[in-house]
Order: sequence, then C-alpha cells, then structure tokens
Amino acid sequence: MESIARVRKRDGRLVEFKQDRITNAIFKAMAATGTGDKADARHVSDEVARRLGERFEGRIPSVEDVQDLVVETLGSSGFEAVAREYEDYRRKKEAIRAMERELGVAEEPKLTVNALEVLRKRYLLKNEQGEIVETPSQMFWRVARAVAAADQAYDGGVAKAEREFYRMMSRLEFLPNSPTLFNAGAGTRLALSACYVLPVEDSLESIFTAVKNMALIEQSGGGVGFDFSRMRPAGDVVRSTKGVASGPVSFMGVFDAATGVIKSGGKRRGAMMAILRVDHPDILEFIAAKARPGALTNFNISVAATDAFMRAVEKGEDYSLVNPRTREAVGKLGARYVWGQMAANAWKGGDPGVVFIDEVNRHNPTPGLGCIEATNPCGEQPLLPYESCNLGSINLSRMVTGDGDVDWGKMARTIDAGVHFLDNVIDVNPYPLKETETVTRGNRKIGLGVMGFADLLIRMRIPYDSVEALRLGERIAGFLEKGAVKASGELAGQRGSFPNFPGSIWSPGSAGRRNATVTTIAPTGTISIIAGCSSGIEPLFAVAFMRHVLGGARLFEINPLFERVAKDRGFYSSTLLEKVVRQGTVKDMKEVPEDVRRIFVTAHEIAPEWHLKMQAAFQKHTENAVSKTVNLPSEATTADIENIYRLAWELKCKGVTVYRYGSKGEQVLNIGPGAGEARGAVTATEEYAGGKPLTTCEFCG
Repeated sequence: MESIARVRKRDGRLVEFKQDRITNAIFKAMAATGTGDKADARHVSDEVARRLGERFEGRIPSVEDVQDLVVETLGSSGFEAVAREYEDYRRKKEAIRAMERELGVAEEPKLTVNALEVLRKRYLLKNEQGEIVETPSQMFWRVARAVAAADQAYDGGVAKAEREFYRMMSRLEFLPNSPTLFNAGAGTRLALSACYVLPVEDSLESIFTAVKNMALIEQSGGGVGFDFSRMRPAGDVVRSTKGVASGPVSFMGVFDAATGVIKSGGKRRGAMMAILRVDHPDILEFIAAKARPGALTNFNISVAATDAFMRAVEKGEDYSLVNPRTREAVGKLGARYVWGQMAANAWKGGDPGVVFIDEVNRHNPTPGLGCIEATNPCGEQPLLPYESCNLGSINLSRMVTGDGDVDWGKMARTIDAGVHFLDNVIDVNPYPLKETETVTRGNRKIGLGVMGFADLLIRMRIPYDSVEALRLGERIAGFLEKGAVKASGELAGQRGSFPNFPGSIWSPGSAGRRNATVTTIAPTGTISIIAGCSSGIEPLFAVAFMRHVLGGARLFEINPLFERVAKDRGFYSSTLLEKVVRQGTVKDMKEVPEDVRRIFVTAHEIAPEWHLKMQAAFQKHTENAVSKTVNLPSEATTADIENIYRLAWELKCKGVTVYRYGSKGEQVLNIGPGAGEARGAVTATEEYAGGKPLTTCEFCG
C-alpha cells in the first residue's frame, strides 16, 4: 500500500499531503469537546492516513475525501462527539464558502466559524418556523438601509449613506451595538439602543413603574441601570402603612426576578446595573448582596464612591450615613472598614465594582438637567434618568497598513461614517418609552468606541504592558475623540445642534455639536466575535480558550494571529498546539521565541497597574467612560483589590471592575478545555463583554 503524497483542493490545485494538518484539526475538535488528547489525535490521524492509502491507491483524493474519512475514522474509534464537532465545523465553513460564491467575495464579510455560529443563533432573521431567512450580508444591508433612511429628513443622500454604512459593516470595520443589528429594518417596533438608565424613587408606584419600564426595554435587547440611593433604608418608617421599609436590596430582588423571566426580544437575557451611594445606610447589605450563590444573577452592582469617602479612606476616618428620606445623618462607619468589605466581596465574585460618581459628574455635559447617578450595565455609559444611548465600535485590527502602522486615514473616514450612523440611529429608533425619547432626543448622546486593540498591538509587535502601548492607546483615543467631535460639529452645521446645547458645557466657545457626548469605550460583547477581533481595549484573555455562549454552546478559540506567526516562523506543531490549548498561555514555552511570547501576553500575566494605566490612557480622551476589567490571577488578595480601587481613583478613572479568575462558579471564558465553568473575566461572548464579570455585559455590544 502506497502512502498518499498529494491531495486535490477545491479549486483543482494539487498540493502536498501533510498529515500534521489532519492531526491538528482533529485535536482542535477534541479540545472543543473536552475529549481526547494529542496522542489520541495522532492515533486517529494515523488511521486516516492508512485508510487513504488503502482506498486511493494510485489516485489522488480530494480535500472532501480526506474530511469524509476523518469523520468516519473518529466515529469508528469511539470519538462520536468529536466526529460531530468536526463535521459541524466543516458544514459551517462550507456555508461561508457558499455565501462567498453566491454574493461575491468582495461583498461578503470574511467571517470566522464562531462568528457565523453567533449570527445564526441570535442575529439573522428567522421565519415563523424558526428557519433562517437572511445571510450576514443581507443582515448588514437590512441595517444599513434602515439607518440610512434618516438622511431623507436632511440632505436626502440616502443611497450614498446606505452604501457607506453597508461597506464598513460588511468589511467588519465598524459594528453597532447588538440591538441595532437585531432590530433595525426587521419589521418590529423593538428599540435599537443598548444602554438605558431608569429612575427609582422612594415609593411603591415608582418602583413598580420602573419594573414595568425595564421589562419593555429588555424586551428589545437593551440593558438598564438603576440608582437605588433614593429609597429609604431597611427598618425606616413607612407612615402611610404604619409599617417599616424593607430597603433597596430587597426590592432589587423584585427587579432580578422580573428580568429572569424576560428573554430580550427572543434574543438574549435581560441585564441590569444596580448602584448605591456609599453613604446610604444600607451600604453594607448592598456590598454583600451577591455573596450568596445564585443571588441577583441578572445584576451587576457598583458602589457610588464620593470624593469625600475616598479622602476618608486615605485618612482612616469615619464618614456619615445619610437617610435619603430625611437627608439627615443617621450613623457613621469607618471608611477603611467599608473599603475592605468592598474588596473582600469583589475578591469572592467580582462584585461590587466602583463608580467614582463625583468624577463622572465633573464631566456631565448637561449639568443644568441634573446630576448623573447611574450607568448602563457595564459601567461605561453614564446617563441621566430616562436617557438612552446607542453605541458602535471601530475594529482597530482592520485599521493597520501593510507595513504594520495605524492607517490613520482609514480610521478618520470610519470615524466620520460611524458618527453619522450613530446619529441617524437616534432618529430612526422606535423608543420603548416616551420619556426616554424626550431625554434622548434632547441630548442626542452617542458612544463611538473601539475594539480589536490587542490585535492591533500584536500586528504592530507591541506588548500590551509597555509604555509604547500606553502611548499608542492614548494617541488612538485622542484621535478618536478629536475626529468624532469634528464629525459631530459638521453634522450640527447641517442638521442643528442637540436641543439642550444652550446651557451645556459645550456651548461657550463652540459653533455647535450634534451630540452631547460622542465617545465611549464599550466591552463590545458579541460584536467582537462577529468582527473576529479582540474585545474592546482588553488584552488577550488567553492564546487558546473555551468560550461558553448562547445558552450553553461552547466555542473553542485559538488566536489566529498566533497560529499565523507560529507557521510563518516555523515553530508551529501539534505538540505546541496541545500545550497552548492546555495552558492558555505561551509565557513559559521555550519553543516559542521570546519576542513572540512577549507580544502574546495575556490578561492574567499583566500586572494590575498596567490594566489601570491603559484604562486611564483611554479615559483621558473619552467623553463617556471606559469599560475595562482588571483581571487577576486566582491567588490575588483583597489587599491587591484595595490597591486597584485606590489607583483607579488617583488615575481619574470613572469606575473600576476587578475579576479574580475562578472566583465564580460559572464563567464564560475558560483557559484550557476542562478548566472551571466559571462566569467572568474578559469580555466578549453572547453572555459577557468585558466590563463586568456577569452575563450582562453583552448589552454593551
């Protein structure tokens, strides 16, 4: 029996038969199912090669013939689950090729298999029988057409805008937040914004009105933030009933239960942010509200820390607790004790985060309309009561020149188109509440941000935890802000400034702005999966990892940039692949060149200070806020977390979130195929998106 020397590719070309490719493909399928190891993969691969030589003696098999034999051999070798995974991946790749053939390679987005899986599960339109009735390209045309329609009310350049919007989405250079992809042009009255804040006053009527309004928003795919600080504390008098109040934490349970039964537009779970001021009498109960397993699973929680509290922490002083009903001091707590409780609970499970509420309001663009008290579920979008904001992100991994520099001209053009797109969304958005429409149209806030920053650094061969990366991050943020402000000013010249522009912080010395805010760094959630890039401004979670998404689906990922570098520089092998899959990092792998190990640094290898410095670098030039998780190894201490919170305040971040690996019982991203099932750590998945260690942050993208 002769061994196979060549195979026929789909385009008819004959290429050398390389068994290692079969071994690696089988091992990836094994990793995705948590079944088998490299030795098993090699054994199956040997059997595939033997059967090929036996069946195709004197003939040249096609790629399809080889793949058929892989499936057959896996099944007969006791790896039925792996065979199904391999065949499923094969079908998805063929579906992508079919779309390219039908619609033209130049016009069809170059999607990964995981991107297609997410689109099929959640984004592409389905008929009443649950059958998919559009391709990704048609989805982008649907969204582009619906959003471009707003131009009819201004200059009438609808066709031009539609082509421009389609082009940047289909090339995966810019993507809007998920509700826009879900709902724009879909024939529903579901809203297009991702971020909302609703008020909660100190009455049953207000509380249950907020629950009702929350349900309407979550039905469309949006996430909602609440400040519960106006509610009287537990044990306080309720004069109308002669009873006592149960406090904000107990009512948070009502919101959590309601969200638990809402599936947002049939697409995804609801999500909320709960904020409580640090001087509320129930602050200790709030800090520990998620300590019990299964408690408040639909909430992220953050403490609104004031400057006065932070100074008390520094000095080791007590501070006053204030009853919001009477506005009188009702007790004192040691600031450092409360600080320690915040860190201890964040160590246990990632919550609470911290919102530096005075820093947020120092940048409130419309202070005459009131103070900002809450944010969206991921913390990057501070909003007034009843306000909403729609987000979109530029894919930095697509903003690189052939010689490895930032393509500033392309980025400038994408910024202009992105601001235009997001401003149009405000006009075509079918708002779930009249109050939200009024406030949103009055301020016209948008949040243009970036994703794929880690990929950009890798392409430019810059380590994430380096001064050079900080400088580039700040330069990108400054370029984004300057360009977005300019584009908003040009739109104001054509369409008029936002109605509340007079009296805003922008009105003195400005010719006008279309939008009260223009930039936000979101975690980007599933849109980074669709774009095939790293999440937001996060570093790589791991070089290889398992992503749990879509109601239990598992997506195995190995960084394509690493695979490309390894192959180009000649150190790629099935042995290396197995090590990367098992460890998630290449930090201590001597077979990987040192310069490669340095640029593929992962989130848990980066010192917390570098995480915060990068967040601060972007925050310096971001009008809203920055979603960024400080990822910590499992052995991190509560003292480490206290130091992180303190440094975030000193660096003038608007908030901070930490996550200690493995501290939750279920997390979305896991290093290696059998690593814990915990939810949390780095952005992205249909269930998580980087700013908070919960399922909620998909709502930011």
